[in-house]
Amino acid sequence: MARINDETRRNNETAIRHVMERLLAGDVPSGGKCDIKTLATQAGVARTGFYPKKNRDGSPRPGPYQHLAEEFERRLAELRERGVVPDPRVEQIERLKEQVSGLKECLVARDAQIDDLTAFRQRALSQIAAQRMEIERLREALATPSNVRALVPTRGGKVPFGPCS
Repeated sequence: MARINDETRRNNETAIRHVMERLLAGDVPSGGKCDIKTLATQAGVARTGFYPKKNRDGSPRPGPYQHLAEEFERRLAELRERGVVPDPRVEQIERLKEQVSGLKECLVARDAQIDDLTAFRQRALSQIAAQRMEIERLREALATPSNVRALVPTRGGKVPFGPCS
């Protein structure tokens, strides 16, 4: 891998700083995030330049743009501490999480209501079945000789004792 000269490094740093300002201002490209990967892609440099390297003897050395990555991360953290979210996707994710939470609560309430209505329906059907069985039992008792007598309908459809309210 070839080493870059000072002029190329300066040009790359200028491009990185320009992209950094855009990202921190909230101008995040579609499909990107406010992170080092997008910073490197938009600036046209290799992402590996933002991370430390090792010399042949194993000693660490900073990457050519590591100081810019640290500055980017520091400034991004400062923005987040102030409540500014430069990446609109993060804000959208939080809003959608709240919306999902609300919808889950609605589903729980709806399921409880469905359970209540199902139980009510079951009770109503049981009461109707019991009433039908009682009517059939009374009809059978009326049809066979016993002490059960049919009521005679009144004239004019009026109840002799007044309303039942």
